[in-house]
Amino acid sequence: MKRTLEGMAKAGEPLLREALEAIRAHRDAEAGGAPWEEVERLRMLADSLYHAVVDYQLLEAGQLPESIH
Repeated sequence: MKRTLEGMAKAGEPLLREALEAIRAHRDAEAGGAPWEEVERLRMLADSLYHAVVDYQLLEAGQLPESIH
């Protein structure tokens, strides 16, 4: 696979899709008045997946910092 933005996006698409689904679930829970614990759990999951996507993209671009969250 080419080391282009498009190639990186295709390679990371399943992870990106999972992160977007988690963000939507968090927003839906917040808007729907879900219990605080559930909203917070979904927020943490969405945040974690978002950071995983960013780290993956940096890794593929060869720009991953020495410390990963």
